[in-house]
Order: sequence, then structure tokens, then C-alpha cells
Amino acid sequence: MHKCMRIFSLIESQKWFTFDGRQRLCHPLPSVRVGHMWVQIMFKTSGGRRPKKKTYYRVNELDRVMELQKKPSLILRLKSIIQSQKNQCLLLRDLEKEVGFVQKWNFMGIIEKYPSIFRVTGGNRTPPMVMLAEKADKVALEESEARAQMEPILVKTLRKLLMLSVDCMLPLETIQLIENELGLPSDFEQSLVPKYPQFFSVKDVNGRTFLQLENWDSSLAVTAREERLVHEGVLTSKVQARILKDGNYVGPFAFQLRYPAGFRPNVNYLKEVQKWQKMEFPSPYLNARRFELADPKAQKRVVAVLHEFLSLTMEKRLTSGQIDAFHSEFRLPARLLLCLIKHQGIFYITNKG
Repeated sequence: MHKCMRIFSLIESQKWFTFDGRQRLCHPLPSVRVGHMWVQIMFKTSGGRRPKKKTYYRVNELDRVMELQKKPSLILRLKSIIQSQKNQCLLLRDLEKEVGFVQKWNFMGIIEKYPSIFRVTGGNRTPPMVMLAEKADKVALEESEARAQMEPILVKTLRKLLMLSVDCMLPLETIQLIENELGLPSDFEQSLVPKYPQFFSVKDVNGRTFLQLENWDSSLAVTAREERLVHEGVLTSKVQARILKDGNYVGPFAFQLRYPAGFRPNVNYLKEVQKWQKMEFPSPYLNARRFELADPKAQKRVVAVLHEFLSLTMEKRLTSGQIDAFHSEFRLPARLLLCLIKHQGIFYITNKG
């Protein structure tokens, strides 16, 4: 359903989305020159009313980041494919098996365009194959060394991810969907998890393999938002804060907002934002089963869960499909896309790249 959306992310364009059979969203493909896109929201009613239209304003800088990422993502994927081969090289005739017929030609173009990264050998009686060039191979080795130095950070991130889930365990296949985004090695279940039996265990539940947290550490149950507030001295300050015109509020339960350039909130909107910013909410690390999603405080907690989830990633972004894979484990709302659109200023959705 969301296979092309990124949060700071990709929304699938020119299609209808259905949530609980009641609400559909349509995202027409916008012109690059326009700084916004229309979001149609249709409710099923007996009156036959026209769907409400809302403007979703673009952040051109973030859109450009996604566009510029296209080629590097292809290069990195091809590098990973080559490194996964037994002899660290890939026969060109096998490239289609790895990436499919259509994508094969994009990768062939990358190989031809970047001879300093990929080297093609063979010919005559030897089938042509591609491998990493000498300089690229050295960089790849440095990447492995960097991962080894980052291991304490990766272990901490993985523990916090498990602590966000309702049962402190997640399917291994679900974690593998975001292993690159978390900075984990592709074989983390063999190379990382067994080294820390005091933190992790692998168990089988109904035929699925789960990674389970062995012990809870309260010192890790602190969100990135709370760490920022501590660093800025907000939690220890006794000075009464006031809400700024852009909706930002220096308080213990406030989120940092940054609206797109074309967004002009009216007075009523800012009043609602002020009320929401001051409202208390439970920690994302408390078990979600304790709260009713209809409660406004629990709804704000969901925003905090999504914020913390994205904060755990290397680049603070995920595709909608990756987020949706954690839907049941994080007890996310059924209308997740609406939640993200509603909180523009905290999250950004893009269909670029």
C-alpha cells in the first residue's frame, strides 16, 4: 500500500489509499515548480459531498536530497551484491538474476559511468564480470572497520528498538528490513547478536524467528527529544516559557516544529498547536497496551513513538513500507498517513527520489 513513500519519505502518487474502509487519500503527482501538492481526503457520507482538499507544502531542500540519492543508492546496492559473492565479483550475465531485467540496465549504466568504482574484466573465452576497483575496495574495508568501532552504538540502538515494541521482541525479518538504515551489518543476527547474550536472545514463536530483549535498562528509556531538552537545559529551567508564533514551545512535552516556507498557519491553528504542545503524554518506552488510542495523550504518544523510531535511524528517515512493517509491534494507528500529514512540521513526506 505504501511501497513508494518516505517519512521524511516517499508518497505513492496518482493512487487512492484506503484506511479502515472509510477514508481515501489521493496524491496527484505535483509539478516541480509548485511548492505544494494537493491532498484529497474523502469521507463516505450519505450527502455526496465533495472531498476536502488540503495543501501539503513541499520542502525543496529535502526533496532534492531524495533526488540526489538515486545514483548513490544504486552504487551502494551493487557494491553490496558484489561483496556478497563468494569471489567478490559478479558475472554480468547474473546481474539480471540479482536485480531484475528492468533494473539491470540502470546498473549497467552505473558500471559504465563509474570505472573508478567498478572494474569489468574478462572477454574472449572468459565471461565478463564486475568487481570493485582497487580504490573502492579499500573504502569498503574502511567501512567494515567503522562498523566495528560503532558496535557499542549499534547494540544500544538495537536494544532501544526492542524496548519500543510492546513485548520487547521483534521478528528478525522485520528488523532486517531496516538493517541498513540502523547501520547494522547485513549478517547482524550471526555477527552481532551472539556476542551479547546478556542483551539479546533468539526464539521461535509460531514458526517465526524473533529477537528478544533479555533485560530492561531504564537508562536507555530516554528519547532523542528528551536528550535534546536536557542538553538545552529546558527540563531544569524554572523560567516560564512562552509559545512562539511558529508554534514552537520550550517545554518538557513539546516537539520542535519547522514548517515549510509556504505554510502560513492561522490564529485558530496556532491555538490548537499551543494546546497540543503543552499537553502531557506517556513515554514511548511505556507499554502501549496500557493506553487507549482514543485518548488525546495516547495519540500524542504515537507521534513520540514515530519521532523516536526515526531518530534511531542513521539518516532519520524511512519508507512508509518499512514503518508499516512495525505497525502491530509499535501499536501504530490504522490511519498512519493521516497522522503524519496532520503533524507536518515534525514529519515530512515526499514522493521524490
